[in-house]
Amino acid sequence: MAVLTILDETATGGILNRLELEVAQEMLTVRELIARRVQQEVAAYNARQSDVYRGLVQPTDSERVLNGFRLRQPKPIDAEQQLYKALEGFQQNGYFVLVNDRQVESLEEEVWMGSGATVSFIKLTPLVGG
Repeated sequence: MAVLTILDETATGGILNRLELEVAQEMLTVRELIARRVQQEVAAYNARQSDVYRGLVQPTDSERVLNGFRLRQPKPIDAEQQLYKALEGFQQNGYFVLVNDRQVESLEEEVWMGSGATVSFIKLTPLVGG
């Protein structure tokens, strides 16, 4: 089983978050990669119920804070709802994914996750105004 380091980055290369994900298979679809990441984030948050959720997408009833999201009322986060938002965000170009320094285009694309693989989620900031 390999340990994969995942980086959340800004478009300018700043690192927002770093997490490690255990991966048993060498090949995964992008959909499976996102699902495993989101499930791990939600499980970790729900187990500790800290003030700030550091995840790929913003949970419902939360506000953006430095390096994460703060829920208005502390409660467990729904992993299925977060996964839906994350997959929708990928399809609507809310963020893009680099695997082994190559941008992936489709949720069904298979990517190599063996020893030495790298994954970056590049979060895009929407422009405000017209």
